[in-house]
Amino acid sequence: ITYTEAMNEIEQILDRFRREEMTVDSLTKEVKRATELIALCKERLHRTEEELKKISE
Repeated sequence: ITYTEAMNEIEQILDRFRREEMTVDSLTKEVKRATELIALCKERLHRTEEELKKISE
């Protein structure tokens, strides 16, 4: 999954939450998925930052 795809999925989850389309049963699953996607995005940003630092040295 790409960074952009992950961000899009996070936005979709947030939209469903804001529109109150989540059931109590799906809330835990959706929050878990969003947390996983956020961690993935943070890792990608960190790796990109490190690569850019190496390039600029």
